[in-house]
Amino acid sequence: MGVSPEAAARLSALPPAVRRGEPATWMNPGRRPAADALADAEMGAADLEAAEARWRRFAPLLARLFPEIEDGRIDSRLLALPEATARAVVAGGSGRVWVKADHDLPVTGCIKARGGVYEVLAYAERLAAGAGLLEGAADYGAFAAAPFRAMFARHVVAVGSTGNLGFSVGLMARALGFAVEVHMSHDAKAWKKERLRALGAAVIEHPGDYGSAVAAARAAFADRADAHFVDDEDSRDLFLGYAAAARDLRRQLAAAGIPVDAEHPLFVYLPCGVGGAPGGVAFGLSLLFGDAVRPVFVEPVAAPCMLLQLAAGPEHPVSVYAIGLDNRTAADGLACASASLLAARAAGPLVEAVVTVADDALFRWLRRLWDEAGLRLEPSAAAGFAAVAPFAAGIDPGLAARATHLVWTTGGAHLPDAEFEAALARGRTAA
Repeated sequence: MGVSPEAAARLSALPPAVRRGEPATWMNPGRRPAADALADAEMGAADLEAAEARWRRFAPLLARLFPEIEDGRIDSRLLALPEATARAVVAGGSGRVWVKADHDLPVTGCIKARGGVYEVLAYAERLAAGAGLLEGAADYGAFAAAPFRAMFARHVVAVGSTGNLGFSVGLMARALGFAVEVHMSHDAKAWKKERLRALGAAVIEHPGDYGSAVAAARAAFADRADAHFVDDEDSRDLFLGYAAAARDLRRQLAAAGIPVDAEHPLFVYLPCGVGGAPGGVAFGLSLLFGDAVRPVFVEPVAAPCMLLQLAAGPEHPVSVYAIGLDNRTAADGLACASASLLAARAAGPLVEAVVTVADDALFRWLRRLWDEAGLRLEPSAAAGFAAVAPFAAGIDPGLAARATHLVWTTGGAHLPDAEFEAALARGRTAA
């Protein structure tokens, strides 16, 4: 993937540490006032409201299909860390530390449910409306009934994934009766492939990296009238499904008495792979809180694809390979060579900074958060904790004392015991 001379010039100005694959904090020079950035965005408040309304319509179905969510709402807890752990997160700095616990999100145990489940529901709704099945339905719990399932069984839902998005899409699609194909790179985690096959999904393996698997799947389903491809790199539905999480968080912050305003900023640390999930969350929060929210994306040192895309500009895709990085990281959910242009365009001007972190730091925090706070995380979900201190070191001390740091954990509750024990062991070695 080549880059234009203009993009190459911008990339040449990156901090040397980024090029060397070392931890770095990159302040986004393209950040704009939220009101200006949102006024120019492809989506807006009406789209967020429509996404929230769709989630409400489907609540009866979700409650019927998944007993663990009695109210039909897929959301996670807002947690305060133990005091000693919180002090370690900010490394002697100031500010309160909270955790948005999407590592323990109902149904899938990962943030990808917010986008993946939502997109399957949006597709199912369009099919049902087109077939006239919604007429006379008392509520959307009817989507689990035989006439709906018979129609869905004639359609395929496909997705390219490193694992968690595929599981979220596959679980929801199979629950409704769709056939499912998940396209993955050959080196994706074996347990994630087996988990998908256990759902009844077909797992298609591709040579090359995650981006290659997505491209191959996109091409395979481009002209299929009986199928829907969930495009992690270019889907408004995915993006808006994630964005709707902002309303849940706003309720929780208010209930906890946490102010979010110009005097009390909210720094939100979001692990970033291709960018749809952190981009959607950052977009939704900015719609609700404006400049009081300061999103910080967190990427592996070997795969800072969103950092490079924001640095180069959103016009054409760039790859981490373009600056000599290899995209190899134990944080498999973040191992993306190229970022979503949709996410870069919509959320890029809202991002305060991108912090890159080393794999050893992920495992150290994974181990510490389990030992001290009982949080069961996968490596990529621990990324935000490794980013707080490096970023917070540059905050004005007076502002920092009034700020809230919110780390968004993204997956881990469904990590197999053997995988989790191996991660803990590496965390103890890296300590």
